[in-house]
Amino acid sequence: MNPQELILAALAASDGAVHTPVQVQKLAFLLTDKISQFTDGPQFTFVPHDYGPFDGAVYRELQNLEADGLVDVTHCPNLRWRSYRVTPAGQNRGREILNGLDPKIGEFVRRLSKWLRSLSFAELVSAIYARYPEMKINSVFQGEK
Repeated sequence: MNPQELILAALAASDGAVHTPVQVQKLAFLLTDKISQFTDGPQFTFVPHDYGPFDGAVYRELQNLEADGLVDVTHCPNLRWRSYRVTPAGQNRGREILNGLDPKIGEFVRRLSKWLRSLSFAELVSAIYARYPEMKINSVFQGEK
């Protein structure tokens, strides 16, 4: 599984739900950490950043997927960030990738996606820091107030 396929499968696991930048980054991070041994090795190289693990390659892959018509990238009005969701063609291709995985891995991706999207920004970043304290070293995040 190449990096684009990893992102497409991860986004498709949500059945078209919108993802924020932090959700996409943390989903790619967790999948790289948890299933890379089943998917031809790590797909990204994450480093500690403002809000935990970050790899700019995730955004480059999303841009490539957008150019291929598989992901919609929306610039959020009055905000500095974008949101991401699969297009119908992306959903179909992502589902094919998911269905091609070992069933246990595919189910893990689906459960992880659902869990991650159920958390607020603060809860998600805090959960990552609790499990991966080394990713907090360059953080600007102060936690929930």
